[in-house]
Amino acid sequence: MVKKTSNKLFFTFIFSLSLFFILAFLNAKNNDSTYKELPIETENFKILIEKKVDELSTEIDELVLISEKYKNASASLNAVKNQLHQTRISYKKIEAILTFYYPEHVKAYLNGAPLRHLDPFPVDEKYKEKGYYVMNATEYKKSLPLDLLDTEHYKGEPKVINPKGLQVLDELLFSEEATNKKEEILQLAQHLQEYFQPVKKAISSRTYFYDFEIFEALRLELIQITSLGITGFDTPGSLSGVEESKFALNGIQFFLNPFLEKLPPKKSKNIRRKLEESIQFLEDDHEFSTFDRLTFIKKYIDPLYAEFMSIQIELNLRSTAAVYGKKASWNSSSVSIFSEDFLNPYYYSLLKENEDSKDLQNLGEKLFFDKILSNSGKISCASCHQPELAFTDGKAKSLASAKGKTVLRNSPSLINAVFADRYFYDLRARDLEEQAEHVIESHLEFDTSFSEIIEKLNINKEYENTFKNTFQQEKITRYSFAKALSSYVLSLRSFNSEFDKYMRNEVAEINAEVKKGFNLFMGKANCATCHFPPTFSGLVPPLYQENESEVLGVLEQPNTYKIDDDLGRFNNGIYPEAQEIYKHSFKTSSVRNVALTAPYFHNGAYENLEQVIDFYDKGGAAGIGLSYELPQQTLSPSALNLTEEEKEALISFMKSLTDNIGKNNSF
Repeated sequence: MVKKTSNKLFFTFIFSLSLFFILAFLNAKNNDSTYKELPIETENFKILIEKKVDELSTEIDELVLISEKYKNASASLNAVKNQLHQTRISYKKIEAILTFYYPEHVKAYLNGAPLRHLDPFPVDEKYKEKGYYVMNATEYKKSLPLDLLDTEHYKGEPKVINPKGLQVLDELLFSEEATNKKEEILQLAQHLQEYFQPVKKAISSRTYFYDFEIFEALRLELIQITSLGITGFDTPGSLSGVEESKFALNGIQFFLNPFLEKLPPKKSKNIRRKLEESIQFLEDDHEFSTFDRLTFIKKYIDPLYAEFMSIQIELNLRSTAAVYGKKASWNSSSVSIFSEDFLNPYYYSLLKENEDSKDLQNLGEKLFFDKILSNSGKISCASCHQPELAFTDGKAKSLASAKGKTVLRNSPSLINAVFADRYFYDLRARDLEEQAEHVIESHLEFDTSFSEIIEKLNINKEYENTFKNTFQQEKITRYSFAKALSSYVLSLRSFNSEFDKYMRNEVAEINAEVKKGFNLFMGKANCATCHFPPTFSGLVPPLYQENESEVLGVLEQPNTYKIDDDLGRFNNGIYPEAQEIYKHSFKTSSVRNVALTAPYFHNGAYENLEQVIDFYDKGGAAGIGLSYELPQQTLSPSALNLTEEEKEALISFMKSLTDNIGKNNSF
């Protein structure tokens, strides 16, 4: 009797649960205002995508077989290298689609940087064997791409893991260790095979691949080629990124065809011709050290980027942000990768675009220069961020509010500072408002609190009236104060340097040294693998939604043998990041306006750009023999072997990025 009752209750529960999900789906479908607007024409895209997915799957399987033969001494190292190359070619042909739909999975398991990192989904040990609901933790982790998983489910303690994927294989196979790590090579190939399966499954089971999504993916791939492909970012061993970019363009060609067929023949033919010319340019010269990246971007990729924008308008393809009602980081309406509006500043701030205004900006500017905000009444934001110095202060470390003391680190520029998902050198703040809070409450800086500042402002008649007129509210609040200050900092953005204008064809010519310097920056000098264009900061393309930090091995003073003792990100107070890999790790700053922001690095110990370039040329601390003291250095310890002429060209390029909007902006 008990058993029958239990069965009845069980089946009743299952039926109710099923009914709940069916009703929820139907309700969501009926209530989703965008659902009816979405294009219906999807079958062809699914066929095209599955074709390229199957090709990549076949190459991965072959990579596993060759790696196994290499381990058993029945295949050569060159055979494994050649198969990796074929696998990467197949990957590049569908990179646009995979990185658009499953960016987190690609980064974590398929083509992430070859650096130890936090596990994106650390599984609690107690769930590994016996889970609840349908499957255990191990099965769940491999059931879907990372982007589709509930990463809080089965989540355990934070842990650091070794990197996996194509980049790791590329670095290892082209290193001197390849002959001694046959087992590791096989394991990496098997891991790639294993973690590609959830992607295959997700693509196969996906019903819709909308045209506006596919088109956006292709346009973002142009950004990816520019900022990651031709720099060698994801081919750290073979340096075959320039050659591989040809196949990324082949992939764009393949998926673009359905769109081109809808265009007038003349326009379609013109775009096909431009794509062919871009590919031909890569075929004519794909040597990593000599490739003319500036010409490739300016003459081929950026014009294609603009052409794609015109296709978007002609075919009435809305952005995914517009369709799904999201706030975008990248502006799909921009017509150049170097446009002023390439990125959307309101994505990075709590301040909404419809809340911002010139009046609010002016109010924020007044607050920025007002010493009343500090407890001592002697310092303002502008004390450490002076407009004429691109909003830095020219000191190694800024003077503190306490007499005779300095703050912990060098003052970074605020120009384009809004374009970040984390703030301060140690990444301890997650938005501009939180950044302000840290400064306000620091005993070495403002040494006060939001409540004390608001109290001061509310008894100041001038501020009371200005805030009232701006916000139409009686009392000044923490939120209205933060919005005003954010509005001003958000306004300090600029992509109008000599170099930007040249890339946008607003000026006809630029110095030959600048061109040479840009090509070095993007190639041999390895700068652009951390300072990504067009922000030339650590904000990662193609969506620019995440900041990188790096362990460079900055010394206490140039040409010494003592590593600076600041632990950086390790000590930022964010629980998961107190890991060995983050000791001495600091946010990658922008090199825009770098000619005005000396001294350099977090400790301000490097007085000029010549010292900075010399530091990188030698490979940081590890490069001068301190690898034992800093085993987690992420900067390559290999010397760049730059000539004096090349160093001068690099400096010329960096100086061409000067466009200080603050030079006439002070109270």
